[in-house]
Amino acid sequence: MLIRYFAAARAAAGVPEETVPVPDGATVAEVADLLAARHPELGRVLTRCSFLLDEVAVRDVAAPASGAMLDVLPPFAGG
Repeated sequence: MLIRYFAAARAAAGVPEETVPVPDGATVAEVADLLAARHPELGRVLTRCSFLLDEVAVRDVAAPASGAMLDVLPPFAGG
């Protein structure tokens, strides 16, 4: 699965994007756990992040991560 990081998530991961093998049937929350294990700094940021799965907002992180791309979006400030 292609993982794209934005803003603080990008800084914590140290890369703008990466391809991560995701087990069949994994949830979005389980993918987030995999990412935190790969990038320990990212673990602190992920608790505040929202996610887009194939450009659609994820409302429930217990949902299957059955898409091809996951965007990791930390909270943004501004207006």
